[in-house]
Amino acid sequence: MNTIFKATAKKLPEGLQVETTARNFKILLDEPEDLGGTNKGLNPVEAVLSALGACQTICAYAFAGAMHIDLKDFYVELEGDLDPDGFMGLNKEVRNGFSEVRFTMHMTTDASQKKAEKLADFIESRCPVGDCLENPVKLIRTGVVIHQE
Repeated sequence: MNTIFKATAKKLPEGLQVETTARNFKILLDEPEDLGGTNKGLNPVEAVLSALGACQTICAYAFAGAMHIDLKDFYVELEGDLDPDGFMGLNKEVRNGFSEVRFTMHMTTDASQKKAEKLADFIESRCPVGDCLENPVKLIRTGVVIHQE
């Protein structure tokens, strides 16, 4: 049975700031000044990288114990390649989003390299955000609602 997750995104008055809300939590997204924003928050693609790293970290701690790994610390360094000519409409041959995302998992543990790599493989196989990035997700626009002033 599916669990439905919900979020909203609303443009704020200043620059390109967008307030996103899920449950009772808010995140401010923006663009750097050189891309027309006010640099008050992550931009959306940085948020995607952050979501992947957070999901991998949650998976690491959720499953390390079951794999008999004492995980003292864990963090992920991530970077993604994106050619802005795609979303700016300057080059139709360039995709709009990331062409590649790379990440390095850092673990503080007394586990062997082989065991740590087994945990890393498991994390990659279970991370929902990684799955969304690696496999096509059907995007369905359910409507366009016009609000009159």
